[in-house]
Amino acid sequence: MTPTPRLPANVAHFVRLLRGAGLPVGPGHTLAATRALAAVEITSRRQFYWALHGTLVSKREHRHIFDSAFRLFWRDPFGADEALAALLSRSKVPAGQPPSRAPARLAPDPAPTPRPARAPARAATHRIPLRLAWSGDELLRTRDFEEMTAVEMAQARRAIRSFRLDVRPILTRRHTPDPRGRVIDLRRTLRTGVRAGGWPLPLRRQSPVTRPPVLVALCDISGSMESYTRILLHFLHALTNSPSRAHRAPARSHARANAVARVHSFVFGTRLTNITRLLRDRDVDRALDRVGGAVQDWKGGTRIGRSLRSFNLHWSRRLLAPGAVVILVTDGLDREGGREVRAQARRLRHSSRRLIWLNPLLRYEKFAPRAAGIRALLPEVDEHRPVHNLESLEQLAAALGGAATRR
Repeated sequence: MTPTPRLPANVAHFVRLLRGAGLPVGPGHTLAATRALAAVEITSRRQFYWALHGTLVSKREHRHIFDSAFRLFWRDPFGADEALAALLSRSKVPAGQPPSRAPARLAPDPAPTPRPARAPARAATHRIPLRLAWSGDELLRTRDFEEMTAVEMAQARRAIRSFRLDVRPILTRRHTPDPRGRVIDLRRTLRTGVRAGGWPLPLRRQSPVTRPPVLVALCDISGSMESYTRILLHFLHALTNSPSRAHRAPARSHARANAVARVHSFVFGTRLTNITRLLRDRDVDRALDRVGGAVQDWKGGTRIGRSLRSFNLHWSRRLLAPGAVVILVTDGLDREGGREVRAQARRLRHSSRRLIWLNPLLRYEKFAPRAAGIRALLPEVDEHRPVHNLESLEQLAAALGGAATRR
């Protein structure tokens, strides 16, 4: 059946609503959805629904967002146009069923809108109950990344760009001459005394040399981690490009007062990809676009053991030799059933100073290590932390600045 002239325009509005809710749809999906509607009987609610579903939904976790958006948008998409409303009357919510609660992503933007002096009588009968998604800073810190609206996600990215990693410089075994040092350099003192004939004997002092710490991040980019990996890449970009305020060493050294932690970032799904140079771009949007173009296994499966083995084989010696802190971001769901995970994780922990596992599944109170990959990883990490909101990222930054602890 040939669609009416106004139907493509409303399909474009519907696609725009889905894109605002976080679904990866664009103009190409609009054209595909319009062609699909032209091939079905649009007066049939079932055919109309599945034509849009088949062209606009590509992931299982997006189904509930699409269902809520479909029920809300096609309830009365044409307003006072009775002819077109009658044409799509079978796509409305059946009478007697209460409207479902829209997810947070479909909530309206918090920007104030002028209220009319008097609402028309028809608008009262077609009002859709949507809860406002506005939240203050405190509520935004504890909101799950998965439940954030597009506006709240933008606010979270701005908050992440203001993060500063408070890290401690690492003390080395080397010393450097320092007139205010607490340690006496006996060799230089005796050498100076020999030149002066033994009297007077000026004391020469020295201080330990410090160096900036090294952070290595391994992020899972599989389909189950998409919502969390994208926001964590903003976090890693902020750490890579923002100087950190390091704690002062107990004695003066040649290290800079504001030491910058050296950050090396990797992503893995079915294979390992180094994105360190891509994240050094000051423009976060341009950097993430380059990452998206360079990574080939985005939103795919997860091979944790194979990816860790690739890192241990090709990157471990050159990056972990100074005693780096490794951050492993994954939910532990391995498509290979946890094969090689324990052995490679043990090797990684022995090569690093600390191995911190960030797991978004810890946001659930009844979390239990049932998957084989989770059971293999859990005994081999120093810390197991949740990563699902801004508060968890702040706690991670504080933990990286504190002393190393093993739990």
